[in-house]
Amino acid sequence: MPSQFDLIVIGGGSGGLACAQRAADHGATVALIEPKPLGGTCVNVGCVPKKVMFYAASLAEHLRDAYGYGFRVTAEGHDWRALKLARDAYIRRLNDIYAANLERRKVRHLPATARFADAHTIVAGEEVLAAPHVVVATGGRPVIPGVSGAELGITSDGFFELERRPQTIAIVGSGYVAVELAGIFAALGTRVTLVIRHDRVLRSFEAMLSAALMKQMREQGLEIVDHAVPTAVRLVGDHHELSTADERVLGPFECVLWAVGREPAVEWLDLARAGVRQYDDGFIIANRFQETSAAGVYAIGDVTGQAALTPVAIAAGRRLADRLFGGQVGRYLDYDMIPTVIFSHPPIGTVGLSEAEARDIHGDAVRCYGAGFVPMYHALTEHRRRAEMKLVTVGPEERIVGLHVIGEGADEMLQGFAVALKMGATKRDLDDTVAIHPTSAEEFVTMR
Repeated sequence: MPSQFDLIVIGGGSGGLACAQRAADHGATVALIEPKPLGGTCVNVGCVPKKVMFYAASLAEHLRDAYGYGFRVTAEGHDWRALKLARDAYIRRLNDIYAANLERRKVRHLPATARFADAHTIVAGEEVLAAPHVVVATGGRPVIPGVSGAELGITSDGFFELERRPQTIAIVGSGYVAVELAGIFAALGTRVTLVIRHDRVLRSFEAMLSAALMKQMREQGLEIVDHAVPTAVRLVGDHHELSTADERVLGPFECVLWAVGREPAVEWLDLARAGVRQYDDGFIIANRFQETSAAGVYAIGDVTGQAALTPVAIAAGRRLADRLFGGQVGRYLDYDMIPTVIFSHPPIGTVGLSEAEARDIHGDAVRCYGAGFVPMYHALTEHRRRAEMKLVTVGPEERIVGLHVIGEGADEMLQGFAVALKMGATKRDLDDTVAIHPTSAEEFVTMR
């Protein structure tokens, strides 16, 4: 006979953990199945260790800037391996904390691979479990392109396995992973070539952000090779060469890193046995209540292909548990106005619609405001990075439907503005807010 639970969660990443723990807090009996270290992509090979590396790169930049403030500081090189050891130890501590949290809530953790026997029966290793509610939260993984020699490159997962920093690297991709890793490598001393298929990075974001970041990346010494479609990677001696569709040969590079997208990690689940439908690209089809095509089976997080962000997975998982076990009828995650930050160098913060998206929807009712300046931090530094900001408003009341910023502190300033936009703030609301001076953030409330 299967072991009976109120809820089975397949996947121990951010969304799965949040859902399992919230359900247990509501009194449900819960099993969580995850064969790998708890925390999923974010904790193990994503945003958490990436942010550690972002801080390391930022420190390198601050050391460079210190001279302008009267410090005679000499950086005696960077010990990549020491950083990796400290970072990995930190991640292991987080894994242990997640395990302890599950144990404290009496959530049963099965370190096994799961598959559906039917919509409400799960085989996990040698065990069989059953529940009226099953959540799929298995996340995604980096795509490796189908080009000759692709296996000679690494992905963002491999980035965290590097025992030493390469002196030269080609990063193929134009999304947030590509620009974040490019900034980290460049700040720490690697010669970076960013290879992109089109004419700009971050093509799904506000164009102003893309243009500003590319300009600053080039000023920092990064090479951006545009309109380049990779066709092959070759190992020539101890270095790599990258061939493109227009017959260019790029290199040599010590390392090639693929950052060309992510795909759902679902192939072992036997979703068809549960009656769970997928899109053509493999992502699970789910409605706003996270419900799939199979009654009582839900999908949350990156496996749905919707807003692949850790806080989104956590929020969706908690709201689902609140609805199923907390009596909060109708509870679901609103995917509108989700803020996000790109930890590039400098960082980017964005929430809401780009100007182009707003004009497609609202036409001539759109009015934009902008500001560009050198933050006060750089008043005394040799390397003077500009900040750029934009507000996108709609209608005679000038309701703010988009807010975008690139510059030092963008990551921290965005959260409060995201709350304002979620509440329906107008340009007048920002105008009527007293500025905090001197800060970069004050430009949003003094914009004309």
